[in-house]
Amino acid sequence: MADVTRRMLDLLALLQTRRRYTGAELVARLGVSERTVRRDVDRLREYGYPVDAAPGPGGHYGLAAGRAIPPLIFDDDEAIAIMLALAANANADQGRPGSIGDAMSRAYGKLDQVLPPRLAMNAATVRASVEADALRAPTIAIADITRIATAIHERRELGFDYRRGERATRRRVHPHRQVHHLMRWYLVAWESDKGSWRVFRTDRMSNLDVRTAGFEPRELPEEAALDRVKAAVKRSSRKAVVTVATSVDEVAAALPFQSMDVEALGAQRTRVTLRCDDWRWLLFHLSHLECAFTIDEPTAWAEAIERFAASVASRRRRGEDVVGGVRRSDLGRSRRVDSGRPALDP
Repeated sequence: MADVTRRMLDLLALLQTRRRYTGAELVARLGVSERTVRRDVDRLREYGYPVDAAPGPGGHYGLAAGRAIPPLIFDDDEAIAIMLALAANANADQGRPGSIGDAMSRAYGKLDQVLPPRLAMNAATVRASVEADALRAPTIAIADITRIATAIHERRELGFDYRRGERATRRRVHPHRQVHHLMRWYLVAWESDKGSWRVFRTDRMSNLDVRTAGFEPRELPEEAALDRVKAAVKRSSRKAVVTVATSVDEVAAALPFQSMDVEALGAQRTRVTLRCDDWRWLLFHLSHLECAFTIDEPTAWAEAIERFAASVASRRRRGEDVVGGVRRSDLGRSRRVDSGRPALDP
């Protein structure tokens, strides 16, 4: 790549950070003269990039928000990083039309088609060497994320139906911040009717409506909205403490998306503190650990899991491997009987 092309890309990368740079700063960053910086800025303008320049003392350069921005230019590392992020997260939901997963899959396909041949080969080589776990999360429509963002930015009330179990209620809130925590989206908002800060799961919201009524923003008691979400998640769950016969690194690798505290008690002994809704969820998490463990608290959960394990062992000894309340032997006979029947359309 010619030096002038590389320099233009470096200049554009700096300006796209939305920060304002003085001429002296650009001279130092690019290693060229001030005259060369002015000439390169003029070239960017010819290519259609709206570069603002404020002359005189305190002057600066910055990339303005234009109505028509030319295609973004990424260097090799940036392009491959974007492709990997899209490929790794495209399966996070069921990929329904309008969902985040669907948009990621479409974006990956479009970027893959427009990459230069050399860069496309590099991206394909890296992509072929990677397997991504399909971590399922509730499906979220990008349109809902956008509506919430609009209401936050414009300080307008947000109305929506909120579902808890079988019951749905109409809510009206002053939205403060969206939070992505442990593969779920949340909204932190002030609810006037209740006179308090509330946390809502976005996947339980429907019929979102950005209202015309505005509001004055309030200061959140916590330092960050994420702290409020974490506190809300903790309140709806119960603390569990487990001693695991493996290292801290093995625990972190087996439970990568769990909010938990780990304490090394030895080379192959770790205390894990996490929160769950009930003992079944705790057992589900612990099933990812291929090692012995002891449930220190709560005692009731330890006893419930022991009874469950004893029940399963007893049924297996009697040949009654029960699945969903049906003995596996009966389930097998049922499948053999039904195997000759035509399948019904869904």
